[in-house]
Amino acid sequence: MMLPKIYNTYFLAIVATIGGMLFGFDISSMSAIIGTTQYIEYFDNPHGIIQGAIGSSLAAGSVIGSLFAGPLSDKIGRRDSIFCGCIFWLIGTAIQVACNGYGMLIAGRIINGICVGITSSQVPVYLAEIAKKEKRGSIIVIQQLAIEWGILFMFFIGYGCSFIKGTASFRTAWGTQFIPAVILMLGIPFLPRSPRWLAKVGREKEAIATLANIQAGGDMEDPLVVAEWEEITTVLAAEREALKGWRKFVKNGMWRRTLAGMSVQAWQQLSGANVMTYYVVYVFQMANLTGNINLISSGVQYALFIIFTSVIFFVIDNVGRRPLLIYGAVGMGICQFIVGGVLGSYGTYVPGGVGGDANIIIRVTGAPSHVVIAFSYLLIIVYALTLAPVAWVYAAEVWSLETRASGMALAAVANWLFNFALGLFVPPAFGNISWKTFIIFGVLCFGAAVQAYFTYPETARKSLEEIELLFSPGGPKPWKTKPGGSRLDVEVQRVVDMRKASLFEKPEGGIEHLEKKNDTTV
Repeated sequence: MMLPKIYNTYFLAIVATIGGMLFGFDISSMSAIIGTTQYIEYFDNPHGIIQGAIGSSLAAGSVIGSLFAGPLSDKIGRRDSIFCGCIFWLIGTAIQVACNGYGMLIAGRIINGICVGITSSQVPVYLAEIAKKEKRGSIIVIQQLAIEWGILFMFFIGYGCSFIKGTASFRTAWGTQFIPAVILMLGIPFLPRSPRWLAKVGREKEAIATLANIQAGGDMEDPLVVAEWEEITTVLAAEREALKGWRKFVKNGMWRRTLAGMSVQAWQQLSGANVMTYYVVYVFQMANLTGNINLISSGVQYALFIIFTSVIFFVIDNVGRRPLLIYGAVGMGICQFIVGGVLGSYGTYVPGGVGGDANIIIRVTGAPSHVVIAFSYLLIIVYALTLAPVAWVYAAEVWSLETRASGMALAAVANWLFNFALGLFVPPAFGNISWKTFIIFGVLCFGAAVQAYFTYPETARKSLEEIELLFSPGGPKPWKTKPGGSRLDVEVQRVVDMRKASLFEKPEGGIEHLEKKNDTTV
């Protein structure tokens, strides 16, 4: 039985981005738990490389998931690949709940990570391919909002469960991860497939109908539908003549897109902001916050994350991608330097670790601790307004239709490789170089700003097909590009003008004409 499909793009985004919420749940499933007595006692006070392995195991699995997400998505579609990812999530969560040591915990998180690798790469692709160009940025930002809501929900679930005695404390918290996955699996059958994927696999009639339902309430003769379908088929026909295999990601100027897509995801991690989401409990312990005050203060950070990403939802398509990426990286770099500088100047060494936690060997008190807390919050605010949402948006936009699923998977691999490396590196770094960790992240943030200025053209309010021109060998210099100025607007007006002049009449002027034209040219 065919289930009815819902074509409201915001509804589609809300359902699809529950896949992002899974990522958020898993982040907080550790950050809210790692400081509790139940966790420390059961897992024998894990620290250094062991805690790093536990924290980074999700990212390790995500690398695996991202690597086969592209071929899977091209084979069965964006929508159905997300559903497949949920199966891994259910298995991984079951293993975590039943774990009898950190080896089993790591295994469960790796399997959860396979799901996150698939959903984190293919949800943005799905959203980019269904959204109107004027709203594409805000639609994909919903993915980041879902991640943040997942972080917040799970953090306070973990906080509530911390009052449960024994291992039921963390087992109960981890068990709640089943809930969003089941909701997502129930909602996916009501989502339409991506019209661009349908066109790619030769299902033109379904593609046109889906495009019309999403863009024009089902009117297949709407000028926007006609113009966009012509653009999709023209570009797709050209791409099918391009190189096959992995060479298509580097030849004929494609290396520019590959560099942009992978590097923007790498910089999101190398900015160090995720240190605050994974290990904020540790950072606030350095600032002399302990117990429930620490956990609640950490939860406030996640609330700020949501509030300020919600702000960017309304402005990202007007402000553009470049300013947010450039100035955001600079702002985050300044915050990292201040946090590191204060800890280095005023911190005192604590033998054996703060509160017996071997991951935290430095502590500040008084006014310097307030500065560390304030700029940790400010770092998250700047991140929520810039790199956190924009990196996912930009990485989903830069690819061609033929390379988008695998290209976004490559970008996600870059994200998760550095996420894994940092998750593994940060606990021992806190124990060995302490405050210098933040200085390293500050330098990397300024490196991100420099690359964004010189290599990232502006993609806001441009169709996915015309973004290809921005990365072509003869395209404009990135620093000379601006939001808007879409060629699709001109094409829509051309369709309208032709109809007014009685030169674009059915059956030779609408979708039917374009289908005939494509049958003879493709």
